[in-house]
Amino acid sequence: MALAYPEALPAFDSTASCERSQACFDGHVKPFTVGVEEELMLLDPLTLELAPVSARLLSAAGGDPRFREELPAAQIEILSPVCENATEIQEALVRARRDLLEVAGGAVRLAGAGTHPFAPAEGAISTGDRYVGIAEEYQWSARRGLAWGLHVHVAIPGAQRALAVHNALRTHLPELAALAGNSPFHEGLDTGLHAVRPKLAEGFPRQGIPPAWDTWQAYADFLSWGSRTGAFAANGRQLWWEVRLHPGFGTVEVRVCDQPATAAESAALAAVIQALCSRLTSEHDAGILAPTAPRERIEENRWRALRHGIEGTLLDCRTGETTTTRERVTDLLRGLESHAERLGSGTAFQVAWKMLEETGSQRQRRIAATNGGDLRSVLDTLAARLETELAFADLEVSG
Repeated sequence: MALAYPEALPAFDSTASCERSQACFDGHVKPFTVGVEEELMLLDPLTLELAPVSARLLSAAGGDPRFREELPAAQIEILSPVCENATEIQEALVRARRDLLEVAGGAVRLAGAGTHPFAPAEGAISTGDRYVGIAEEYQWSARRGLAWGLHVHVAIPGAQRALAVHNALRTHLPELAALAGNSPFHEGLDTGLHAVRPKLAEGFPRQGIPPAWDTWQAYADFLSWGSRTGAFAANGRQLWWEVRLHPGFGTVEVRVCDQPATAAESAALAAVIQALCSRLTSEHDAGILAPTAPRERIEENRWRALRHGIEGTLLDCRTGETTTTRERVTDLLRGLESHAERLGSGTAFQVAWKMLEETGSQRQRRIAATNGGDLRSVLDTLAARLETELAFADLEVSG
């Protein structure tokens, strides 16, 4: 079954919303299943500029549920099935990327990154009803919404656990952002940031670090309030925070990662997030989950991660003690390896260690420096990495 938003969720008052949302989490038969949504760039094969042809590709794909329209017309979304582990995620993404290129028939190249290195700031928007509505409401922000991210859904067993895991995940978003950063360039310039995509996303409301929810009723009341006032839909689709409770799927959805270049890297991030959800659930059940961190302190670490990436420092949200980001991410990965192995995601997880050696943003800067600052070489390399993986992957995948 493809991991996709329902076409529509019924309107409900706060009481119904609370009961319905909790039921989605309480009904999981198998815990910690995982699924991803990838956002890939469509490129002109000659110029490597953005090619706003997603509608044409989707038509050629004949309604394949793995492929979906997104806000930029030069972006296509790949949806994985619901998987038991990250190796299955990698296999599904390899197949989907191969099939999409076959459908394209050489009309486009695909690349994975958080931003296009040299595209103009504003680009063509998709013509689907949802995106026309977004463009009308958000104007400048929508036109400048040329950003590509990876979203990871994890099924958490039980509503109260899911609420606790959501609140605890907030603290780890900066570490994930540092590991997954893959967007140093924008409008032909080096931004000086490890990841500029999240800053572009801030043009929209309800972005960045979410609030912590004390109770399910508080979350449901917020959804109901947004629906009654017309601010956003009660189904939660317009809560664009970097982690959110998804009331339709009954998942915790982590949205902090830049889109990686390869399916192996997407699967690695899925393995890390799946393992982190497993660890936090265990800590909740044992009564040792750390207290919920204040939003403003996490936001300080978020900025540090976006600015300096893996080479920066992060602060302890309670004491303020400073630790190198590399050390924090290293400790995080070490603590998650056993959970990844237990969940069957150990092989995919190992690629995260390679990402720690050189993140996507560091690789992009290295390629640019090697080629005299030529950003087309960066994009050509991104597309070539995707194509090489597909050429050599035998679906007995590994890092």
